[in-house]
Amino acid sequence: MSRLPPISEAQSRAALQWLGRINEQPAQAEGAAFKRWLLSDPAHRAAYAQAQALWHKSATPAARLAAEQHDDLQRYLAAMARPPTARRWRLAAMAMAACLVLAIGVAAGWQPSYWLQDLQADYRSAGQIRQVTLADQSQVTLDAGSAIAVDFEHGERRVRLLHGAAFFQVTHTGEPFLVEAAGGAVRVLGTQFEVREQGDGAQVTVRSGRVAVSPATGAVVRELTANQQVAYRAGRAGETLSVDSDSRLAWRQGWLNYYQVPLAQVVEDLGRYYPGRILLLDGELGQRKVSGSFPLAEPLLALDSLGKVMGFSRQTVLGRLTLVR
Repeated sequence: MSRLPPISEAQSRAALQWLGRINEQPAQAEGAAFKRWLLSDPAHRAAYAQAQALWHKSATPAARLAAEQHDDLQRYLAAMARPPTARRWRLAAMAMAACLVLAIGVAAGWQPSYWLQDLQADYRSAGQIRQVTLADQSQVTLDAGSAIAVDFEHGERRVRLLHGAAFFQVTHTGEPFLVEAAGGAVRVLGTQFEVREQGDGAQVTVRSGRVAVSPATGAVVRELTANQQVAYRAGRAGETLSVDSDSRLAWRQGWLNYYQVPLAQVVEDLGRYYPGRILLLDGELGQRKVSGSFPLAEPLLALDSLGKVMGFSRQTVLGRLTLVR
């Protein structure tokens, strides 16, 4: 079993800096400077993987800490709004300690990274939508924070959705085209469609043509046509729904459309396009329903617009940590 090379403090710092740059400007991952750095020392690759792991592992503790330290965070925000006093700075210091775990990686503008899955990926996106042309000339649009692995051997074309969402426009070659996600599979029968990860399941939306959805090996196949959608989880498919696919898939044109969905879902979606973290501090507020269309390129402006209608406020602290309450 091979051992990881030793990583110096300077190499760790450099890896964190590169991860911050790449998540703000994903094109740098393909740049000569980053590739030279990555290949110049085996420890650099290990340091970069370690930096990705640090950010991914911080996501759950950060959310938990936000809930546990809710009152401290609220006092911190209130103190920030008042004129400077000695008491204010004592309060700020106390709440700043509560924010430290939340701030891991935020100052660099990172997006969450699924580093183990990304090591298997052939294509991935960070905080931006990415267009990919596969070897058969099929087109794939990766939503922000998504990754796929591609295998075009053995007489069929297989794509594995590792995380996130992907929209496919499949070129007909005579070979089967299969998309695997969350234990299920989507077999293309001639179509444009999206596959979106949903926790331990997935959702399939068809824009045109037909797909055959199998929620698990050997399960009953569900066939979908244009403007139909189905979600599956734990080997079982839900009800087939009729949807406006152009509205549901508008993220490809830079818009997020909603009709009567919880605010928490909107905040989570906007977070994919924000170079940092957005935390909703009020669970009751998160259950309130939202309808509307929002430009994904300006997530904070979308929050401000929603705040005026729903009566909440947002504040950005520590550089790239946005709190909604």
